[in-house]
Order: sequence, then structure tokens, then C-alpha cells
Amino acid sequence: MRRLPDAELEVMKALWRTGPDTPRAALEAELAPFGWAANTVNTYLSRLADKGFVAVRRAGKSNLYTPLVSREEYQAFDSRAVLSRLYGSPRNFVASLAREGLRQGELEELQALLDELKGGGGR
Repeated sequence: MRRLPDAELEVMKALWRTGPDTPRAALEAELAPFGWAANTVNTYLSRLADKGFVAVRRAGKSNLYTPLVSREEYQAFDSRAVLSRLYGSPRNFVASLAREGLRQGELEELQALLDELKGGGGR
């Protein structure tokens, strides 16, 4: 897996919202706020299919699109990639956050997550 450019990620987000076997018209409606031409959407879908992120199935005169990578799978991959590339370790990431100032509620959420992971909820 590799990181997606922002525009392709927006197409994936739309597919995750609409689910499997999304007709192109529904996908274009979901992406309407971006103001992309139909050819632009088609280009992004072709790229995503070539990269193995999307399956395309012909149904009559139209194509149906299905995400092959779940939102959770991509988020886990992308989070690890960003963490590795920018911070090197989770500790460095949290330290960077702390320098910017975390609110008490955010610190409590982090502590609860660490407690959960330490108790066997993590890997």
C-alpha cells in the first residue's frame, strides 16, 4: 500500500461513505462540492483501480465501484507512515503535541487509551 494524493483520498472517502457497488452518478453527486469534471473523477477512479484500491464492475451501461481497502486499513497504514516519516516514534509525536499544549481532557483521553492498550486491548 502507498499513500494517496489528496484528490484520490477524497474519492476514496466518498466510496467509503457510499459503500460497495456505487454507481458513478452517485459518486459524482457525492463529489459535487469539489466541482470536478466527469473526466477528472474518471481519471481518479482509474488511478485508484490501477493501484488496487478500487474494484470496477460493469453493470449494463454503467460501472459500479467498490472500495477494496477499508477506511480503517488505510488509516492504520497512513498513520504509521506519517508517524515514521515525520516523528520517528510515537514518543516523539506525543512530545511534539505536548509542546503545543494539550488540554486536560486530551491528556486524560491519551492516558485512558494507554491504559487500555497496556491492559491487553492493543497489540
